[in-house]
Amino acid sequence: MKFDLYRLVRENVRELKPYSSARDEYTSDGSKMVFIDANESPYSNGINRYPDPQQRQLKTLLAKRFSLSPANILLGNGSDEVLDLIFRAFCEPHRDNIITMPPTYGMYKVLAGINAIENREILLAESFELDVDKILESINSNTKVIFLCSPNNPTGNSFSVTHIEYLLNNFQGLIVVDEAYIDFTTQSSWLNKLGRFPNLIVTRTFSKAYGMAGLRLGVCYASEDIIAILNRIKPPYNVNELTQQKALQMLQNTALVEEQITEILVERDRIVGQLAEIYYIKKIYPTDANFILVKVDDADKRYQEILELGVVVRNRSTQPLCYNTLRFTIGTPEENKTLLKVLNSL
Repeated sequence: MKFDLYRLVRENVRELKPYSSARDEYTSDGSKMVFIDANESPYSNGINRYPDPQQRQLKTLLAKRFSLSPANILLGNGSDEVLDLIFRAFCEPHRDNIITMPPTYGMYKVLAGINAIENREILLAESFELDVDKILESINSNTKVIFLCSPNNPTGNSFSVTHIEYLLNNFQGLIVVDEAYIDFTTQSSWLNKLGRFPNLIVTRTFSKAYGMAGLRLGVCYASEDIIAILNRIKPPYNVNELTQQKALQMLQNTALVEEQITEILVERDRIVGQLAEIYYIKKIYPTDANFILVKVDDADKRYQEILELGVVVRNRSTQPLCYNTLRFTIGTPEENKTLLKVLNSL
């Protein structure tokens, strides 16, 4: 069956004429012009003009890096805005549903609630792998999107490529692969397969490996048709000028980021080796991310003890399949040294 994208689009979005801002109507070609069209302040301070609503320079750099077209890219105010736009473009409130696989990133469920969309939860297997048969069984005519976080948060593992490809080939809705942690794994990105799967959306963030959580910059990669639909409902100036400038600076010099990723991976392996010697840590789960999930004897007790000694970790015990687990983000070598000292002192 041929994939029909426009069958998935909400009727009001199909008919929507997006707002056209002053910077959409006139795009500078570099010529020296007098701008008196947008009711901005004329006094230059670096941010007195509206930002480029299409973030053209930033998209050009990202497109070149991943051998894509700028038309395959949408930028958002953090990944959460990107995910919310997907809900608002394709999911009809009080009618449609999505599928998520707990334990996973909690914002999928929150955004479903905000947008009045049913969230059908299919637990991961005990191995934290996808249960493809149960996922397919839960689909009905109103299922619009399946959300997959790979590498997954909080479990740290990457999902089977075979399983994801099977879903892409057997589901007539959209599949979002959230690659927030992709820089910490050797597994290939799904960006390489955008051309093969018209129903594939890949989301990424500048918050993790790029070290820019304070910027709030998320990226959506998809077919030109999907991006065009999302652009219809995107706020005109959703990525501010300072964010665009800082991200451009970073993308033009990624050597430091690559160095930091390498150090995190070295530290991750070192910490895993030392955690194995701590008696109250019962299991260390394999990880492709910049964090480690461990099972302990009493997570609530250990969390409080660690906190009282000045280290903040994450207690994930309330999540399905994660009873008595703690999550440790990989810090600097000095921070990791402190973590291990604290853990060994308990």
